[in-house]
Amino acid sequence: MYNVPNENGRFGDFGGKFVPETLMLPLEEIEEELTKALADETFKAEYIRILQQYSGRPTPLTFAPNLTKLLNGAKIYLKREDLNHTGAHKINNAIGQALLAKRMGKKKIIAETGAGQHGVAAATVAAHFGMECIVFMGEEDIKRQELNVFRMKLLGAEVVPVYSGNRTLKDATNEAIRYWVQHCDDHFYMIGSVVGPHPYPKMVREFQRVIGDEAKRQFLEREGKLPNVIVACVGGGSNAIGMFYPFLEDDVQLVGVEAAGKGVDTPYHAATITKGTKGVIHGSLTYLLQDEYGQIIEPYSISAGLDYPGVGPEHAYLASIGRVRYESVTDEEAIAAFQLLSREEGIIPAIESAHALAKAVELAKTMDDSQTVLVCLSGRGDKDVQTMMRYVHVKEDDDVAAMYRN
Repeated sequence: MYNVPNENGRFGDFGGKFVPETLMLPLEEIEEELTKALADETFKAEYIRILQQYSGRPTPLTFAPNLTKLLNGAKIYLKREDLNHTGAHKINNAIGQALLAKRMGKKKIIAETGAGQHGVAAATVAAHFGMECIVFMGEEDIKRQELNVFRMKLLGAEVVPVYSGNRTLKDATNEAIRYWVQHCDDHFYMIGSVVGPHPYPKMVREFQRVIGDEAKRQFLEREGKLPNVIVACVGGGSNAIGMFYPFLEDDVQLVGVEAAGKGVDTPYHAATITKGTKGVIHGSLTYLLQDEYGQIIEPYSISAGLDYPGVGPEHAYLASIGRVRYESVTDEEAIAAFQLLSREEGIIPAIESAHALAKAVELAKTMDDSQTVLVCLSGRGDKDVQTMMRYVHVKEDDDVAAMYRN
């Protein structure tokens, strides 16, 4: 029976609570309140009510007929987290943590963000619940995600630029933790992925499992059976763990897709499970990109949301026991999948989601038409349009589908 983390927040060898002594008490308070909240039917009913009436859940399960016909292989379905309010799965977790913060009497939220989707979700729920919100964001990501920075400010959040390191998500997280150490009495730290010290990986999983729970019910209603393969992108890994968790004890192949950037044999990638080693980052033990001296190697990906040197400890555990297969997709492959879904199905995905889609396309072509592949479309691509404009060189009359015909 799958039953992790244990009472110490460990997923096998991974996870735990590697933080300064000043944060131990705040973490214990959050863990205690989370345990009570998850057993409280009133709390759970309020969480579900807000998901339904404010965020727009359940999100649809969409069959991709044109893509399926083009590939001439397995049927492809999309779990449409891009249709959530704010445009990504991040809102599921933000609503849950905001409710917990409210239950604990906290009125100020700290968050960090890379692609901006968690920052927008945090700013959104802060506005909804009447809380103050500070979002830390690397200077490089601020440039890449100008639209989301404007959205956060419009929603009333203060966006704090981070100029240290590579000026991306890892550095924003460092600054958010430093700020929290000094302000943990009246601030709630809203982490956006299944990373960080216990109980955050478990908490984010519990607030994201709604993705997989819904998908399982919807797929059984549509196909009368479970999918053969489920694919999701993995940076920190919150959409993937939310999708995978309800299927862990079923006979379903689960594939997590990391960002290979310019190739895993180059220094320019963010493939933390594929190329990483065990170490501690942001309060938990997991796989991360580091040199022989334990110094972080700066990750790279065209996707700001996957540009993180570590991975959630539960993903590290699932890789170690062989339950989930983790593979990688390059920038070039993700861009091609981004264009393919846009042109074939009229759906513009986030670049993060395009990594999962690229792997799903590759797998579907090797399967027969009685089989099915389910992809977690974790977010929509509005935020990535400017990035794509800088990278895409395809002409309007180019046939992007030609390379995929089976």
